[in-house]
Amino acid sequence: MSETMKAYIEEAERDLLHTYNRYQIVLDRGEGVYLYDTDGKKYLDFCAGIAVFALGYGNREYNDALKAQIDKVIHTSNYYYNVPAIEAARKLKKISGMDRVFFTNSGAEAVEGALKAARKYAYLKDGRTDHEIIAMNHSFHGRTFGALSVTGNPKYREAFEPMIGHVKFADLNDFKSVTEQVTDRTCAIILETVQGEGGLVPADGEFLRQVRALCDERDILLILDEIQCGMGRTGYMYAWQKFGVKPDIMTTAKALGCGVPVGAFLMTEKTAAHSLSAGDHGTTYGGNPLACAAVEKVLDLFEKDHIIENVRQVAPYLEQRLEELKGKYDCITELRGAGLMRGLVFDRPVRDIIDRAMEKGLILINAGAEIIRFVPPLVITKEHVDEMIAVLDTCIGR
Repeated sequence: MSETMKAYIEEAERDLLHTYNRYQIVLDRGEGVYLYDTDGKKYLDFCAGIAVFALGYGNREYNDALKAQIDKVIHTSNYYYNVPAIEAARKLKKISGMDRVFFTNSGAEAVEGALKAARKYAYLKDGRTDHEIIAMNHSFHGRTFGALSVTGNPKYREAFEPMIGHVKFADLNDFKSVTEQVTDRTCAIILETVQGEGGLVPADGEFLRQVRALCDERDILLILDEIQCGMGRTGYMYAWQKFGVKPDIMTTAKALGCGVPVGAFLMTEKTAAHSLSAGDHGTTYGGNPLACAAVEKVLDLFEKDHIIENVRQVAPYLEQRLEELKGKYDCITELRGAGLMRGLVFDRPVRDIIDRAMEKGLILINAGAEIIRFVPPLVITKEHVDEMIAVLDTCIGR
């Protein structure tokens, strides 16, 4: 590490609030599926900014679209209409099959809006304010108070209690555990179609169908969090589309803007017509022209560059190579996930392996202390998979 990079890190530690245990590199630029630090060292990126940079770095059409919008107008507020928001909403509705869109600045904000919509939907039915939400153990929905309240990991919540209240937890893929939590006050069930931070665990198709039927029977809203697993990562634009289990409310973010901070929650027409109305929810920056220009171009490029098709071609190869690695090392106990959202489970903490990989020019992240998470740009090739496996193999075997 150069003295320049050391100085940057020391300055950051003096000035920034220490809420992250950052890796000891300063990233400077990207090209394709590679990142470079301020010393010029090259890294193969299998993190993609935590499943954000689906298109890879330096995509000329994406960059040009943002530059063009910057030269027109960046922000106007939601007192007015803007063309990028209108175009982005139309295209997002088309690929999701949902009916109404609310743009936010992040995934956590999308979850906040979804929870408010569910509470308002129930309130309009009976005028009560004690409605309950069922979430899943080991889930992760964000760090804001509402999102944290439905995050099924006590270590994230305990220092910030009390949460919003009236939240119960069930187990993903255990329908009986869900029914045991249902009461006449249940207004929503929220879950990730594939749990991310909770260990790369996909929801089972039968479980989703059972939960959907329960919601239909009891007029409970089904909220599917597709913030990490959506936008093509599992080989479908949204993971629920594989099973045909359509939610009443869906959240999306991360790769939606491919680097520009933007999220959204979407609803069916029925839910929209009986929940949030003028004055119930708002955001200063959400849906601004710059963010929505990013969304619009991302959705265009997904279609033009056949991103879903690439995921479906490369994902089985990644699974095959990871299975080979699992077969080679007894310390690897399980391979989880779907598409280009995979996790290798170890019988020990993985931080040392990730650190060694970074020394050798490979960026990986964890999902819990004992799981290495693989969420690369969706434009990777089989050659990139081979390159990653070659480096990781030497790091495990060391």
